[in-house]
Formats: sequence, structure tokens, C-alpha cells
Amino acid sequence: MSKVSLDGQVAVITGAARGVGELLARKLSARGATVALVGLEPEALKEVSERLHGESGHWYADVTDQDAMNQVAAEVKERFGKVDIVVANAGVATGGTFLDSDPDVWRRVIEVNLIGSAVTARAFLPVLIESRGYLLQIASLAALTPAPMMSAYCASKSGVEAYAHSLRAEVGYRGVRVGVGYLSWTDTDMVRGADQDDVMRELRGRLPWPANKTYPLGPAVERIADGIERRSSHVYGQWWLRGMQGVRGYLPGVIGSVGVREMRRVAPKVSGMRVGLVGAGGSADEEARSRRAEGAKAKRGA
Repeated sequence: MSKVSLDGQVAVITGAARGVGELLARKLSARGATVALVGLEPEALKEVSERLHGESGHWYADVTDQDAMNQVAAEVKERFGKVDIVVANAGVATGGTFLDSDPDVWRRVIEVNLIGSAVTARAFLPVLIESRGYLLQIASLAALTPAPMMSAYCASKSGVEAYAHSLRAEVGYRGVRVGVGYLSWTDTDMVRGADQDDVMRELRGRLPWPANKTYPLGPAVERIADGIERRSSHVYGQWWLRGMQGVRGYLPGVIGSVGVREMRRVAPKVSGMRVGLVGAGGSADEEARSRRAEGAKAKRGA
């Protein structure tokens, strides 16, 4: 599809305080878009907003909170007059075996990555229908291939991929295009946080090339920005991910066999793994939930 100029377009990005979301905000702003940043770190969002080229705004909201996201959608529309682009980018991750995982942390990954994406779409689709706009759902290599020690993340990213493909068919006739963005291991706080664990770093290093590399953030986000301009159905942050589509049907069987051997090898080291959310974004999510829990407790005690 030919490119659509971003001049005068209004783009909403969730998970915009850091990593992919932050750099994408900068790139879209440089291409002429007005950017609305959404996330859990108000000071970081404010700093990002102040560094953008053109008009922007920032909103504190948990993407799993439907009332909060509905309010954000209404306020963005009121402030900027419309919404043309929504990038559902907010995400968290945890590592470790399923049996050893903290059930609440495992559930939270699903809530943020899958439910939060659906909440975001539910809030913004009415205004995207008005503008005949574009929704980009950020997925992952984890949607294309399963991996041991990443059950929650793989489940959530496979889920958002399938959900976005379903949504594309539902809203296409109303003028809204839906895309899915795929990223391999990219140099973000989330990936660096996962690499702090010896087992996760070792397993990742033993993946076949090119899946065993960490890729620079800039080129990957540049590809995403190009995909947004084209309103692409599929956007690949790394060139080789496109080729994975043709072989993805074989990967579960291959990984199921190789993974047994790898898990047997690292099993003695697994018991000491951290079970929380990884990276600075994971810490921000945990802190925000802790504050909400304390606030709710204080209200009940009042």
C-alpha cells in the first residue's frame, strides 16, 4: 500500500514511557504526527512528550482498566479533535518454568499484553472508525514460535496476533485497517531485564541464528514507523521475521524436541530464578499495582 503522510495525523501509543514506545513516539513526531503518550510512568511520559518535535500530550493509565482507557480516548479526541493511529504497544514479561511461576505474575502478563490490548482497541475503535484510521498491534517473535521458560509471554503474544487478525476482518469494511507488528529480541529494558537471569541469557544464546541476537532498537522502530505510514497488515522489525511465516507450522514440533534436551540441561539452575516481571517497565507495573492496592486498602479502612 502507498504511504499515508503523517502530517496532521494524531497517533496514540501505549507503553510510551520507554523502549519501543518512546522511540516510536519520537519517529512519528518527526514525521509530522501529533502524539498522545499513554503509560504508567507520568514523569517519564512528560519527559518524552517535552522532547517531541510537534504537539503532544501524555496520559497516565493502566491499559487493563477499561474505564481509564475510555477516559483517555475521550480526552485525546477532545484535545486533538480526532485519532488516526493507535499503537497497542504496552507489554510486560516474566521468565521461568510454568510450574515454578508466580500465578499472579503469570496472569498479569496475560492481562497487560492480551487483555490490555483489547481494552485499548475497545476504547479507541469508535474514534478510529470516525477517522477511517489504523490500529497496529505489537506482537513478537513469540507469536510465531513457542519457547520454553516463556509460557505467559508466548501465550499473550500468540493471543494478540490471533485477536488482531480477527479484528481486521470485523472492522475493515468500516474503513479501519489493522496491522500486527513483529519484533525479535530488541535492545529494550525488557530484554535487558530478561538477560539479567543467567538461565534465560544462556538459553537465548543457544538459539539458532538469527534468533540468538539482540538487535538495535533504532532500525526496528524505523521499520514500524514505515509500516504505520503504509497502514501495513504485517510489520516486521527485523527483516528475517517475514520468512518465519512460511515455516511457523513446523516450529512447535522442532522446539518441543530440542526444548526437552535444553530444559534437561538447565534444570539444576532453574530453581533460583527471579519470578517477577522483568525490566524497568515491569517494575513500573508492579509499583503502580502496589499503589492501587494500598489506596484500596486505605479506602476500606476509612
